Amino acid sequence: MLQTTLADAPSALPILQLVGVRKMFGGFAAVEGIDLDVREGEFLTIVGPSGSGKTTLLRMLAGMDTPSEGNITLRGELINDMPPNRRPTCLVFQSLALFPHKSVGENISFALKVKGVDAASRRKRALELMRIVRLPENYHDKNVMKCSGGERQRVALARAFAYDPEVLFFDEPLSALDYKLKKALEKELKDLHRETGKTFIYITHSLEEAMVMSDRIGVMRAGRLVQVGTPEEIYGAPVDRFVSEFVGEVNTIGVKRTDAGWEGIDVPGSFVLSPPKDGAQLDEAFVVIRPEYMRFLGAGESADNALTGTVYNEYSLGSRIQYQVRVGEKVMLVELSRARALLAGASSEVTIGWDAADAFTLGS
Repeated sequence: MLQTTLADAPSALPILQLVGVRKMFGGFAAVEGIDLDVREGEFLTIVGPSGSGKTTLLRMLAGMDTPSEGNITLRGELINDMPPNRRPTCLVFQSLALFPHKSVGENISFALKVKGVDAASRRKRALELMRIVRLPENYHDKNVMKCSGGERQRVALARAFAYDPEVLFFDEPLSALDYKLKKALEKELKDLHRETGKTFIYITHSLEEAMVMSDRIGVMRAGRLVQVGTPEEIYGAPVDRFVSEFVGEVNTIGVKRTDAGWEGIDVPGSFVLSPPKDGAQLDEAFVVIRPEYMRFLGAGESADNALTGTVYNEYSLGSRIQYQVRVGEKVMLVELSRARALLAGASSEVTIGWDAADAFTLGS
């Protein structure tokens, strides 16, 4: 089991703790042995492919499912069997689950009405929350179904804040939005997190969302947390090949140890590698290089490692250009800023290279 611990000052105590949490459906383990500390006030995102267990984990945290084994504690109190309505938490659904027959203000203040708050106070609080989520004041009496998708997303956020929860859970809330709106709301969610100081736990399959918004990211695979760390740690120091390939595009080359050093398995050549971060002694390994650390080598230029191939295709990525370079049967990716873009056509023979310190060596 992967154990993540608090490395901060003693005052940074976990608001949520999971110890040995497991969820079985018949003989199938959807979540298998999760140990995790969630810091108060942090933005933690759980990512993983479909079927990795991230939604099941969220449902247990929100009280919609009960762990088969292990414990979940909130501020030291065991909450395994505590129903959702008794937890100081709130879940923002992917479907938003707004009341279609109610106005924006009525949706936002619903929790306050249930608590018996008077109408004037409910309206005042709804308007305060609308300002926080950047909804115009005159939307208070507007039917929620006459709002755009992005506006309804903001209504759902304001309604969640109306509960005044200690922890907010998000179940892929931006997945149905167009790209431009999604990017705008990613920044607004991060701003809201900073302004409110609440603890956010966010579930998504989008690595880009996780990288933009999160303080820490947890990567799940087959019911387990494979790695938990800052975006920089997840991207720059993945613990295995799965994490490296899930977290952005990579070049991978299989290598084997020989008396002369490391030799390529799937491409010819000898390679200089950085040692594995865990200090493991490997006979076979993968060297992983991000496309932005690859470069084209001109006359008189060198790198620790070099390969010769032909340019197969290129793709414009806005401020960057990505090149596909065929090396034998393998396709390598090289990514340059537009200012440094290579003036080469298809079938141009090129030499590409990288330095050992810019790559990482992982076991199979």
